Amino acid sequence: MRIFTADLADGDAIDQAMLVREREVRTNKNGHQYFSMDLADRSGSISSRLWNIVDADLVAFEPGDFIHVRGKVQLFQGALQLIVSHYERKDPALLDLVDFVPATAKDVNVLLADLRAALGKVKRPQLAALAQAYLVDRDLMQKYLRAPAGIRNHHAYVGGLLEHVVSLLKVYDRIADLYPELDPDIMRIGIFLHDVGKLRELDFDREFRYSDEGQLIGHLVIGVEMLSGKLIEVERLLGEPFPKDLADQLKHVILSHHGTYEYGSPRLPMTVEAIAIHHLDNLDAKVNAFARAIKEDANAQSKWTNYDPKLQRKLFKGDLGRSAAPAKPKPGPPGDLKPI
Repeated sequence: MRIFTADLADGDAIDQAMLVREREVRTNKNGHQYFSMDLADRSGSISSRLWNIVDADLVAFEPGDFIHVRGKVQLFQGALQLIVSHYERKDPALLDLVDFVPATAKDVNVLLADLRAALGKVKRPQLAALAQAYLVDRDLMQKYLRAPAGIRNHHAYVGGLLEHVVSLLKVYDRIADLYPELDPDIMRIGIFLHDVGKLRELDFDREFRYSDEGQLIGHLVIGVEMLSGKLIEVERLLGEPFPKDLADQLKHVILSHHGTYEYGSPRLPMTVEAIAIHHLDNLDAKVNAFARAIKEDANAQSKWTNYDPKLQRKLFKGDLGRSAAPAKPKPGPPGDLKPI
């Protein structure tokens, strides 16, 4: 019977398959090599060690592979770690991948309905047609429903991108009357498309990693390329050119939504919609990252999380129950989703 990572406790014996998320060769003080690994299932990951490795171990498996491990969980410097005593590589075809891929706890088909409803509010015929050009693309939308929003940081689970985008659309609906200077159509389409390039930037079938295209080009440029292709479809459908100013503004939202050159934006936000989407995007990403770090923290007995190198800080959990072990995630989106 599988013990999920989120349920592990000091002293637990492990005899089950795990996904190798990270693997690094290190040397101890006696000069012996060992593996420092991050082993994972859908509920999270655990820092792991395999001591005294030999040359054959170096080529036995790679990050992204599955290994069946035997070992014991121990508490070390306030955090749990797994000491692996034996391993063997495992064929993924023999495993239920739902056990290994973290997924949104929300109903993906409900999120899709919310997305459709938000985009249904777009009034300009050209922009409404553009939204439909994406929504009727079944292959693209199947990926949109499964994609994470990131590899390790915010919404890094199956369905995370859709959850993130729907959250942004709902936040915008709640603040729209406070900011009448924001164009509602550009806001809704811009939010929908700001991260669409991640469908090609990321590989997310079993382990979240960057594709070669993602490494070389990045999702901002890929998103603009995808938009340019859809604009051609819309022009063919409507029988007229797509307004260039609208196309340029949407491309600008995609290219500038990281906000600064330091964080990869080739352009700084230069429209009110672009700056609004940048800050809404950053808010949702940061809150999600903090909340997950608190829920998944292994330092359950402390009011503070362990130091998180990604966030470059510890987080205060307090006595509000936020440090309790998270509920087991629901299985990922079904393989055969309802029609797009």
